[in-house]
Amino acid sequence: MPTPTKGPRLGGSPAHEKLLLANLATELFRHGKIKTTETKAKRLRPLAEQLITKAKRGDLHSRRRVLGIVKDKDVVYSLFEQIAPRYTNRPGGYTRITKTGPRKGDAAPMAVIELVEELQVAATTAPAKKAARKAAAQQDKVEALTREEEAPANATASDVAGDQDAEAPVSASGDKDAEGPGTKAEGEDTDDAKA
Repeated sequence: MPTPTKGPRLGGSPAHEKLLLANLATELFRHGKIKTTETKAKRLRPLAEQLITKAKRGDLHSRRRVLGIVKDKDVVYSLFEQIAPRYTNRPGGYTRITKTGPRKGDAAPMAVIELVEELQVAATTAPAKKAARKAAAQQDKVEALTREEEAPANATASDVAGDQDAEAPVSASGDKDAEGPGTKAEGEDTDDAKA
């Protein structure tokens, strides 16, 4: 018989230990928390977290793998449809072990293992804030583009109308200062008009 890698075996044989952990996992998913010995809780934690990770994947292969361990189809359904979606943003650490006092009959150290409740407020507001920031950034980009498009049009109109340092427009005849007949006063130089 191979030596157990995680301390003494629970129950009498490897098959008994496997069934014991499967039953503990089933009851954990059914009730949300169970009271058991510390040793069993510590051995149950990795199995329960693996099952939740498989349930988060949600495909048929994962469902069949979980059904190989947890035999109750109602519990598997609730694991895939209710428990796993709560932990979509959480990479691990789905269970919590809280030590309680010793058991009355044989003074065995007891513990409560429970599923960690995901904060629903944080899960619902985080994507909303992210979406709001994304929308605000998009709005800023649109406003910046519209300002850039309007700025050259406004600048050219103001440069032509109000800028005195700019050269006068050239007419079709080639005369720079001639805007029309008789606009230039007699005795006035073209250089004086510019200054």
